Amino acid sequence: MSDTSRTLADLKDLAVAAAAPAERAKVEPKRDALGRSYATGRRKNAVARVWIKPGKGEINVNGKKVGEYFARPVLRMLITQPFLVSDRYNQFDVFCTVTGGGLSGQAGALRHGISRALTYYEPELRGILKVAGFLTRDSRVVERKKYGRAKARRSFQFSKR
Repeated sequence: MSDTSRTLADLKDLAVAAAAPAERAKVEPKRDALGRSYATGRRKNAVARVWIKPGKGEINVNGKKVGEYFARPVLRMLITQPFLVSDRYNQFDVFCTVTGGGLSGQAGALRHGISRALTYYEPELRGILKVAGFLTRDSRVVERKKYGRAKARRSFQFSKR
């Protein structure tokens, strides 16, 4: 047995001290010399490089307006979700380049990149965006084709003769 014996009161004080949140160091915003925050977003095979800065809410994708590049309203809604959830709609200008994948994957990558850039610009938004699930990289990708199969899982048609 150990020589040090503790009373229940001592253990309770230790439990209270452990349960109390430690004084967290304030996270500094990450901004470049032009006042922008940069982040990379990924979804399927698409990669989005995103820069955000305070502005009027303009979004440029590969040198085009967002309505021109993403014609479907669902994709535009997907892109603006991080701003709506964090209550920052039309407060930031977004400049981004997207490559790879299709339009749906590119929109998902752009949403992921915007969310990460927002957390770099305003670190206190991290909790809101994390609960909404926008900071999690969707790791689902297309399954590869296997040898001896017609596609990833489909077998060749069976014939008795």
